[in-house]
Amino acid sequence: MRIGFSLPQLGNLARQPTGVARFAREAEALGAASLWVADRLLAPVEPTVGYGGGDTIPEEFNSIIDPFAALTIAATVTETPLLGSNVLNAPWYPPAMLARSLTTIDAISGGRLVAGFGSGWSPEEFQAAGIPMKERGRRLDEGLDALEQLWTVSPAEFHGKYWTVPATHAELKPVQRPRPPIYLAGFSPAAMRRVARRADGWLPVVQFPGEIDPDAAITAPMNQIRRMAEEEGRDPAELDLILRVYPKATATVEDIITAIRRAEDEADVRHVLVDLMFLARDVDHALEMAGTVLGSF
Repeated sequence: MRIGFSLPQLGNLARQPTGVARFAREAEALGAASLWVADRLLAPVEPTVGYGGGDTIPEEFNSIIDPFAALTIAATVTETPLLGSNVLNAPWYPPAMLARSLTTIDAISGGRLVAGFGSGWSPEEFQAAGIPMKERGRRLDEGLDALEQLWTVSPAEFHGKYWTVPATHAELKPVQRPRPPIYLAGFSPAAMRRVARRADGWLPVVQFPGEIDPDAAITAPMNQIRRMAEEEGRDPAELDLILRVYPKATATVEDIITAIRRAEDEADVRHVLVDLMFLARDVDHALEMAGTVLGSF
């Protein structure tokens, strides 16, 4: 089992910005296999859509460290953990700018980037980014097409309905060839079909306390994605998954350990991301929990 952790990027942890480097270094020393960021832009006062299907936005979103900056810091102070995004809301970003930032992170880290993308869900964030929310799925698809060009050929060029990259010399490439692995999130039929058609892996999530059903949350949808991949002419065995283990504020470290063991035993999961956003009081507490989790496997 490979176990990674969220970087101290949101909430209380964001108010200790120098803690990003410290957490990354010490989590690596403890044995963390990966380090991760999320992508939030706003904490709307009166949200049109609440977080996770609710009516409100968590207080943790009131303080946010930029995900690209956090990954860059982690890249400079570590040598072995993978550096991932779960997830970047790709429709917000012109693909030329996204490629520049992510290529830089992959190059600085020596080829450790895991590019996780999603389509976003907050209308206010799309308004602030200047992107029509109704175009998010098509912008994500075009963005992935443009990234493929920018990461694999030079000169690179892309002309779509929503994004354009004029012919450009693009000679700084990611260390990973032909490109960094791309993982996509989402449970909707369109999102799962997109994973099957074009991703290297899927990013499911389990949240607890509460009833966890590894088959319903992980195994069954992953089997469906693999069937779709076969329909698309792909080898379904090539599709990977990385599970986000997402404890609520009332969870304990023992709950985290149990969730990881169940995912491994019942769903054959081999790589998890433990999101400490709702639990960690400060960087010391986050490292203490990471050490306890890693020491149990």
